[in-house]
Amino acid sequence: MKAIVNGIILTESQQLQGRALLLEGDRIAAIADSAPQGCELVDAQGGYITPGLIDTHSDSIEHLVLPRAHCPMDFEMALRADEKILAGQGITTIYHSISLYAKDYFGEKEIRKQGNMYKFAELIHSFHQKRHLIRHRFHLRIEIDNLEAFDIVSNLLREGKVHAISFMDHTPGQGQYHSLEAYRRAIAAYDREGMTDERFQQILEEHRTKRVLSFDQLKALADLACARGLPVASHDDDTVEKLALNRALGVTVSEFPITLEVAKRAKEMGFSVTAGAPNILLGGSHSGNMSAAEGVLAGAVDSLCSDYYTVSLLQAAFLLHQRHGLALPQAFCHVTSCPAAAMKIGRDYGAIAPGKKADLLVIHQYDGYPTVTRTFVDGVQVAAANYR
Repeated sequence: MKAIVNGIILTESQQLQGRALLLEGDRIAAIADSAPQGCELVDAQGGYITPGLIDTHSDSIEHLVLPRAHCPMDFEMALRADEKILAGQGITTIYHSISLYAKDYFGEKEIRKQGNMYKFAELIHSFHQKRHLIRHRFHLRIEIDNLEAFDIVSNLLREGKVHAISFMDHTPGQGQYHSLEAYRRAIAAYDREGMTDERFQQILEEHRTKRVLSFDQLKALADLACARGLPVASHDDDTVEKLALNRALGVTVSEFPITLEVAKRAKEMGFSVTAGAPNILLGGSHSGNMSAAEGVLAGAVDSLCSDYYTVSLLQAAFLLHQRHGLALPQAFCHVTSCPAAAMKIGRDYGAIAPGKKADLLVIHQYDGYPTVTRTFVDGVQVAAANYR
């Protein structure tokens, strides 16, 4: 048996001091008044003892696979480098979000090419048979104009190589890009042909005339995922009508709703609602959409994900406490137990309670920044930092 002592234990509802967190194998055994004689002691040195962070949507691997345009790196090497970073940031379970675009107006990325997507799915599937640090999962994002995606996703789901799916629609004039000018600015940085007025009108026409996956096809994919106990997410919901459509499809998670009103309605309709943690750090949406902090404080946002910046998860939890007045246990639920529930893994992960997996962190605050000093996965320490 192992006991983590001399720390502040964060459960889902309270902070406990002067207690010992007992681990038996890969599980949490109990929260006790003291450590039993003869067990292995881990000194938290006054830090917070928290569940490991669960990141439901992260693009971090893309930057390591392609650190510079036209310089793709070995996928497994990138994944191994990524998990070292993630373990140090306190992320013990990550859902790598890879997109299936028909045509990517936001820049061609190596990992998004169909052959490489298959390669990455296989790597995640086999990685846990190798030496590894944290839990890797595959979140496959499906742009609805990718007509080939139906067969691709169906097969990957049946093979057990996908752990979450989401439906995306980046058509300008709705969703994330209500403003056509905002869409133009977003894609201009990636357009090698030069974003002239003529070029932009051509792109708008391509969107206007494109074919998309049918309702029946999307529902079949959602049904297949749900039958396997997997979450199905929508992306950038902007109207109540879209929420109703997603409910009919079998969607269970609303990611990045555009407005607070839509986020509130999504909660009322039974969706789990996810917002971006970078939004908390920036003080608002970089796209002019809903403030994540406002959504959390209104009870309309359940979970935070790192999206494009993995550092943000830990920092956001503390900012919700320090800047916005949430009790720290409540703030941490947005990056631990709530994401676990959204991903349908809450039975084993996301909280400090007897019987849960011993995915745990020790966190100190240095110079005003929360810092992970120990990370445990399955009760085994996988990362440590000794600051001087």
